[in-house]
Amino acid sequence: MKFERKHAILLLAVAAWNVISFGNFAKNLYGAYESGEERATGYWVAHTVLIVVNMAIAAALGSLGVKALRSTRDA
Repeated sequence: MKFERKHAILLLAVAAWNVISFGNFAKNLYGAYESGEERATGYWVAHTVLIVVNMAIAAALGSLGVKALRSTRDA
């Protein structure tokens, strides 16, 4: 499969969406923790892992998007 410019833009848009949405989620989760919200430890761990995994996915998609964008410029 050959990446086109539209594919690169889509990958970058999804990566940006993940960073924005899960960044906001991380901020809200931290705020809840700091305010003393009582939850089971598993809640905090599970949501933190979810945030980390989605940020890693965003990094991977962003990297692919940048590579695809560069390859479309060179062609």
